[in-house]
Amino acid sequence: MTFDKALLDIICCPVTYAPLELMPDSSLKRLNARISEHKIKSCGDQTVTQPLQAALMTRDGRMAYPIREGIPVLLEDQGIPLAQLDAD
Repeated sequence: MTFDKALLDIICCPVTYAPLELMPDSSLKRLNARISEHKIKSCGDQTVTQPLQAALMTRDGRMAYPIREGIPVLLEDQGIPLAQLDAD
């Protein structure tokens, strides 16, 4: 997926204000695999059930936000803590 680079320069994580970047395909595949196992929860404590077609993540790799129909969903409760990728 392509994403407007200029937009990435002005948007940020709504919680930490960290800069965001497009999540690499390899990370997205890994996240979607965990979503299919029902092992991923959003910051709003909801189990994520739908695979993501794209996502933005903080440059430090701690948080991801879904992109739905080309629009980034930058709501705190929709954020996905990426530490869950390594948890069992």
